Amino acid sequence: MKIARVTGSLTATVKDSQLTGTVLLVADIEDADGNVLEKSVVAADSCSAGPGDLVLLSTGSAARLPAAMAGKPVDLTIVAIIENLTIPTNRSSARRVAKPVAKKTVSKKKTSARRIK
Repeated sequence: MKIARVTGSLTATVKDSQLTGTVLLVADIEDADGNVLEKSVVAADSCSAGPGDLVLLSTGSAARLPAAMAGKPVDLTIVAIIENLTIPTNRSSARRVAKPVAKKTVSKKKTSARRIK
């Protein structure tokens, strides 16, 4: 799975008939700090994401597992809209579960959080 930010949509009037009714969105794959790793990938949308949303992408054959994508010729599907992302800032705390923090701050336990939207 990968994290991405939706940047736009794609319209194709001529396409495989199995893609009829499938919403296709353009997204930039990001790392945990929001740095773009891969620009402008096209993903099928299974959860009504929109521009600016931070989403979770499923790739390869797993992209066809959501019910809305069953049997469709896709290899990248948006499977979740991310509301909160918490990343440990050092390796020693990486095994501990960090509680989500509402603001973009660093707590005393050296855990940073990024509030989405």
